[in-house]
Amino acid sequence: MPESNRDTSEVLLHKHTRREFRERMQSGELKACIIPVAATEQHLEHLAMEHDWRSVMLVATEAAKQLAPQVIVAPSMNIGISEHHMRHPGTLSAMPGGWLSVLFDTIRSMHHAGFDNILVLNGHGGNMAPCLGMWGQFQQRLEINLHFESYWNLLPEEVAFANLKTKRFPGHAQEFETAFALAAFPENVRHDAMQEQTDQEPMEATAEAGQIMIDEIVKQVSQYISGMIDGTNIAEIPPFHS
Repeated sequence: MPESNRDTSEVLLHKHTRREFRERMQSGELKACIIPVAATEQHLEHLAMEHDWRSVMLVATEAAKQLAPQVIVAPSMNIGISEHHMRHPGTLSAMPGGWLSVLFDTIRSMHHAGFDNILVLNGHGGNMAPCLGMWGQFQQRLEINLHFESYWNLLPEEVAFANLKTKRFPGHAQEFETAFALAAFPENVRHDAMQEQTDQEPMEATAEAGQIMIDEIVKQVSQYISGMIDGTNIAEIPPFHS
């Protein structure tokens, strides 16, 4: 690949040609894949609706860069299960059955490409229950080292509590997500709307706290995937019942 933007391009599947990807797989350097899943939905009056997928994609990309050249990131599934937000026009939502089918086919495709270590990294709370309810069956079907984690669950509580005035996370468009946006993509924060809306908890957020937490999350995700690669973090496949 060209040296310009190499750090990012080399970890993104969709930036590869088929030859580039094939040669990297055949060389054995690629050891794990991250599949980010999230949503496009309302985030109160002050945050852009892309927040969930943009944040999880940032975490996935930065974690993969720390482990380069061993990890590749698939395109984000940027529509999630958001029925609980549909009263706010503009929210996009998929029904759980169809969404899980697309997710499984994405996992299956990356396994077909040669990956036995796959992390589905989640950035939207509404995706959690459907995934966790099906995860054992996904693992039984594929019999690989397949993990599902929400990125905020890998943030140590002591780091979160030290940087959040409200001591609450993740929350929906509250202090944690607002701090993340202020640090990572400040253009997505509408300050006037934040001051005017009824919910004032987001006003506690700061970019400085957001950056500290992002850095820690990226470090923890990198360590999580490193364990998958070196064999110390292996998903337990539920036993089959006769």
